[in-house]
Amino acid sequence: MSSIDEAPLRVLVTGASTPLGRSLLSRLLRLPRVEAVLCATAPGEDFVSAFRSDPRVSVTRCDLRRERDLRSMLFGPARAQQINAIVDGARHRSIDAEGPRVRALNVEATRELLHLCERHETIRHYLLVSSSAVYRADGSSADVVDEEHPLDFRPNAPQWRRDRVEVDVSACVRMGMTPLRITVLRLAELFAEDAGSQLWDYLRTRVCLRPLGFDPMLELLTVEDGARAIALALASSAQGIFNVGGRDVLPLSRLIERAGRDEIALPGPMLAPLYALRRRVTRLSFRYDVNRERLHNNCVLDGRRALRELGYEPLERVDFGAVALPI
Repeated sequence: MSSIDEAPLRVLVTGASTPLGRSLLSRLLRLPRVEAVLCATAPGEDFVSAFRSDPRVSVTRCDLRRERDLRSMLFGPARAQQINAIVDGARHRSIDAEGPRVRALNVEATRELLHLCERHETIRHYLLVSSSAVYRADGSSADVVDEEHPLDFRPNAPQWRRDRVEVDVSACVRMGMTPLRITVLRLAELFAEDAGSQLWDYLRTRVCLRPLGFDPMLELLTVEDGARAIALALASSAQGIFNVGGRDVLPLSRLIERAGRDEIALPGPMLAPLYALRRRVTRLSFRYDVNRERLHNNCVLDGRRALRELGYEPLERVDFGAVALPI
């Protein structure tokens, strides 16, 4: 295991109002060595008022897509508070979010953030919250993937996936070329409401359709474990890429059963049009065309590096009963 960095932590968090961001704030504020947490939130974005009572927490309004706002934040409140670490977790969570403005937040903001951090007086650690969705999952891939597994560079992939791959690579290529210590955490699917989980949305009807003849292994992560992994990475001297797995690894059929849903197995070609119809009728967001590979192939994270170097292993089980049916 890598050594523990005992220096005081003064952390800037983007995406602080997300479920993962709120869980991370709760965890950071329980650590005595955390002296300040600066939360970057978009103009008009709601923030949990409970955190404002802690004198270590402050909020700065920043449109991360605008270079001027980024500069003002980093060389204004971040400099004044001597921020020494950044957790970059601001991404569009909707799978339908597309276009240049979406890419500006998902990709360009991180590139500019890295560029500015390299010239900052106090920032020494940049941590990117990435996703296991960057990995290629097809019939030729390994069932258990480590950090060297090929990424999904398909040009016809949806923007939701392309942006995540691009921002992950943007951070990885700067490792060893910058004075910053860069950490990339590739999280298994965060299974929680409003966390952007496609599997959460998949379970929001009484009957779930799955491809006939396929029952892949899926991996789910709680926001609590995701936040704990980030806190461990902030406290560690390690850098590099780490898979962050979840405690719940189960076949698709078992996932459906645990959620109390019924299932119907149908030939794969029938599922895309049926789920497209479901989207139009219910306004739920699950897209079979985007999730086809993961509903046909195993893709479980090898978390040994995170255990060895960060001391992370998943502890929390997801609450399948929390997935509510639409009213």
